[in-house]
Amino acid sequence: MSTPLMEIDLAVGPPVEIGVVAGQSRRCIPILGGTVSGSLSGEVLAGGADWQQIGPDGTIEIDAHYVLKLAQGLVEVESRGLRSGPPDVLARLAKGEAVDPALYYFRTAMRFRCAAPELAWLGRILAVATGERLAGAVRLTVHEVA
Repeated sequence: MSTPLMEIDLAVGPPVEIGVVAGQSRRCIPILGGTVSGSLSGEVLAGGADWQQIGPDGTIEIDAHYVLKLAQGLVEVESRGLRSGPPDVLARLAKGEAVDPALYYFRTAMRFRCAAPELAWLGRILAVATGERLAGAVRLTVHEVA
């Protein structure tokens, strides 16, 4: 069971390609900002990043770290996950094309850290997000896992 928690829309910059390390491509996707809506609302602060490893089959290991600015205070987000799918779908996503999210797998496990007493409960939960890659953006639909 899960409870809807929020939707996060991240504006992202062009990838910074690091190169091949230990057989996997590495890159960093800058997080430029964004919005938070749902039972929690606010904005995503610029300055975060998604450090990615891309396997030979195109599967992306996601390791994102960024900050939400909510009415109740700041929230540090750590998000780790996977995006995978058929090669033709992943190629379309890489070109920035709109692709039905049902055609690929995009999930992240999320942890939160915050100092605001009203948000302390976030530090005691694990959330799972389903993701959608858009041109210049990522949309995460976040649920608390019961």
